[in-house]
Amino acid sequence: MESEESKTNEEIKSGPKSENTFRSFIVEVVKIVVIAAVIVVPIRFFLFQPFFVNGESMNPNFDDGDYLIIDEISYRFSAPQRGDVIVFKYPEDPVNRFIKRIVGLPGETVRVSEGEVTIVSGDRIMNLDEEYLPEDISTSGSLEVALGDDQYFVLGDNRPYSFDSRRFGPLLKKYITGKVFFRAWPLESASIIKQPSY
Repeated sequence: MESEESKTNEEIKSGPKSENTFRSFIVEVVKIVVIAAVIVVPIRFFLFQPFFVNGESMNPNFDDGDYLIIDEISYRFSAPQRGDVIVFKYPEDPVNRFIKRIVGLPGETVRVSEGEVTIVSGDRIMNLDEEYLPEDISTSGSLEVALGDDQYFVLGDNRPYSFDSRRFGPLLKKYITGKVFFRAWPLESASIIKQPSY
């Protein structure tokens, strides 16, 4: 009889304790979720953003299906540079995002002729040596574009199959989302994206 009473007392005592333990667990989980959200959400929306490559306009350097991380903060402190691979909102339909490489900077004149890209900046004339392009790829078309103070000339690395500034003209800086910082997928190609030198 005594053992049954003591057992009943133990069960009564253990009830609220287990409820408190469960509540503590829930509170801890909620704390972790809130802290994670406070850290991750600003990073996701204001610093870095994911981007999936769709199409072949940047082959062979970026393939269809590549998962990239876009740095959205650098251009708040410094201007985009020649050679940067950027993601931007297509000016005629800002819902769509494109990936291209910057070749012409504000105030420059870009000439495309006989498969070559030439940059005129004041008295300086530079034929772009684009080492990131395969030897059998040249820049088609013939044009000359003078860029304004806030305009960039962008090209895809797969020049024959790229819809870029040769078609839609100079790109205003306000449409640039950020520059490609890191390739996260496929895993065997994971790497920080290096800035080319000219």
